[in-house]
Amino acid sequence: MLIIGLGNPGKKYENTYHNMGYKTVTALADKLGLVIDKKECEALTASKYIGGRRVVLALPTTYMNLSGEAVALLMGRYKAEKDDVVIVYDDIDIPSGTVRARKCGSAGSHNGMRDIVSRIGTEFKRIRIGVGRPPESIPLIDFVLMNELPPHKEGLATARERAADALVKYITDGDFDKLMRELN
Repeated sequence: MLIIGLGNPGKKYENTYHNMGYKTVTALADKLGLVIDKKECEALTASKYIGGRRVVLALPTTYMNLSGEAVALLMGRYKAEKDDVVIVYDDIDIPSGTVRARKCGSAGSHNGMRDIVSRIGTEFKRIRIGVGRPPESIPLIDFVLMNELPPHKEGLATARERAADALVKYITDGDFDKLMRELN
């Protein structure tokens, strides 16, 4: 099982809206007692056998718009099928602080997801952390790369925890339908 959190590497981007995937998968790693620090396949990874199944957590280091490169390399390295992949990422098209899970779908307006879809198709699981739309005065590219605004911080932290907790259960029971019912 590959659980991949999208984001941009480096301190500069650490608390930006675009790093919801990174922050969620890092929270999941903490819950599993893992440190994501192994460099491979254009990503930082950590892995552990849970219930006889290898679970790999990954944070691509390719920057957001080239995330598909790391996803494809990781799938090859770990011989993962699309059904074994879960991508966690920010989504401006759902309200800030909400979480949605789907088994497949389009990339929507997300450039990182567009790159993944162009490389592996649409048939993989995803968890979207809603960051909402930017205020009219802020261009989208500036918004996703800015630090979380104070009114959003608590709701986003709660959303990331909900997603990480649901992923722990999914890793244990393998039931993504149950995860979707819990999060949606």
